[in-house]
Amino acid sequence: MMNMGNPIATVMDRFGDADRSSAGVSAVSRTFDHLRQRIISLQLPPDAVLSRTELAKQYDVSQTPVREAMQRLEAEGLVRIYPQSRTIVTRIDADQIHEAHFLRVAVEAEILRHLAQHCPDTVLSRLKTIIMMQEALAGNPDEITSFQELDEVFHQTLMAGAGQAGLHAVLRAQSGHLNRVRRLDLPGEGKIKRIVEDHKIIVAALEARDPEAAVAAIRQHLSQTVSRVDQLKAKYPDFFKTG
Repeated sequence: MMNMGNPIATVMDRFGDADRSSAGVSAVSRTFDHLRQRIISLQLPPDAVLSRTELAKQYDVSQTPVREAMQRLEAEGLVRIYPQSRTIVTRIDADQIHEAHFLRVAVEAEILRHLAQHCPDTVLSRLKTIIMMQEALAGNPDEITSFQELDEVFHQTLMAGAGQAGLHAVLRAQSGHLNRVRRLDLPGEGKIKRIVEDHKIIVAALEARDPEAAVAAIRQHLSQTVSRVDQLKAKYPDFFKTG
């Protein structure tokens, strides 16, 4: 049976993300969440072939939860199911990246505009705690996946702080391709440091109760990887959809 442990799980539970807690979650959701994370982290790279039988053994479940998890992954565009044949991890789609980025900027800019006027001290404290944890991981290349998970927690905390926690799930379901290209970009020189600094600038704008600075900070933060898509496609051509 696989180890479902997550080094960030206690933080997510503490900050109220019940969807990511293993307690009471169905076999389908656990299988989906773990497979999705393996795809997002590129542990399962584009073009990887997924065997329902092998995954059922690995996760110690029947094939039914695996099949349903695969269907959810296909709905997010992360796998393609060929009936009676095979399931493969899709290549990263640049069009999907730009659509997800447009949606995230539109939503999170309004989240930041609202928070800059009505940000509780508890939310600021949580955001600072996440930044501190990211700084602790920043120098360890083996912790890139955990660092990226904390980045997601940071943005989720912003949405929850604005009273829009449900939007996180909406954006997450649309951001599989974007998150994979962000994972490709993370090892880039200075990238992790820039993320941490961006988060500090965002929090500073919230503390200053400056909506325009907060919106500008989140727009800048969300646009860095997208501006490098063409470079990443040239560097990792086998990871991207062509045509």
